[in-house]
Amino acid sequence: MKRKREEENKKEMEIVWQTPANPPEKHDYIFLNGRRHVRPYYFEFISHVKNRWAGKTIVDLFAEEFKGRPYDYYVTAVKCGRIQVDGEMVPVSYIVKPSQKISHFLHRHEPPVMAWDVSVLQKDPDVVTICKPASVPVHPCGQYRKNTVVGILQAEHGLSPLFPVHRLDRLVSGLLILARNALKADLFRQEIEAGMVQKQYIAKVIGIFPEDEQVVDVNINYNAREGRSTAEVGDSCSDSPAKGKAACTKFTRISTNGTHSIVLCKPITGRTHQIRVHLQYTGHPIANDFLYLSEHAANRCAGGMSADRAARSSSFCLTPEDCSDKCEENTREDFSIDPMCTNCPNLAPKGYDVYEEGLWLHCVKYSGPGWIYECPYPDWAFLT
Repeated sequence: MKRKREEENKKEMEIVWQTPANPPEKHDYIFLNGRRHVRPYYFEFISHVKNRWAGKTIVDLFAEEFKGRPYDYYVTAVKCGRIQVDGEMVPVSYIVKPSQKISHFLHRHEPPVMAWDVSVLQKDPDVVTICKPASVPVHPCGQYRKNTVVGILQAEHGLSPLFPVHRLDRLVSGLLILARNALKADLFRQEIEAGMVQKQYIAKVIGIFPEDEQVVDVNINYNAREGRSTAEVGDSCSDSPAKGKAACTKFTRISTNGTHSIVLCKPITGRTHQIRVHLQYTGHPIANDFLYLSEHAANRCAGGMSADRAARSSSFCLTPEDCSDKCEENTREDFSIDPMCTNCPNLAPKGYDVYEEGLWLHCVKYSGPGWIYECPYPDWAFLT
């Protein structure tokens, strides 16, 4: 009996390290309170020592460059082998050298996303089109690996490999085209680079948007440090060269109720946050776009309703009652707690904004030589 208990304990403590070769599976997801979570898993992060890191101790390197965890955590991680250099354990006083491989084995908690389905619109031998939910990134990036469009499609629809033809920001919803082979993906890429592809989005903006077509031809300057773009208003008297990149978007009002307007957006170029910045430039920013809402725009909301209240009251915002049946599945399931993990026992990683919602910006159509793909309008596009 004692031996059996020891074997069970040993099995519970066994750690299975995952790599990109481990595909996401359906049981990896936990649906809770209107959010899609990923069951925490063990993962090896690999990096190589940069020149500016060389000469530092392994612990100081992590403490200074990766400040999301306390110093004591890195000391313990090195001592127990969760941080290794060139595949070997090292002492906490070890001095790193340029180009060495550093491995960090940790218990990974991915941020949750909204629990909308990733619905397949069209599936052909070479192409899949889907309606991307807001808050879900397209492909692995940052803290996201399984909680991505590509990961969910692989886990729930068995679709792999997939090659995203274009990208949508994480908070943007709508049409996403994915090629099913590299050859088709390259063909799409060539057409996009040749300017042969037209894109259409819709946005819900503040105020009564002008009835006539508006063309905004204003440079956009992206600040990577701040994670936002600005419209660069030209100064004919200045000799200094423009820092931003040329950008052009055409806007046409679809409808208005006097408080908000639904606007068709046709980006001619493809700059970071282009539609959002150009709408802000017109004085009609997206009504729940906190990054680009000005005080002036927010004050224009009727009845004193601020943009953040509008976002929370929208039918597009997810509540537990709005979820499909699967959102209530697994709500009582637990996961293995890692005693060294700085996120356990919470399911979501620390610092995540649980109230994050999607933007009122939705991709509705892509067209090119001999092909058209479309996506239905979301609920918020129908004004009352």
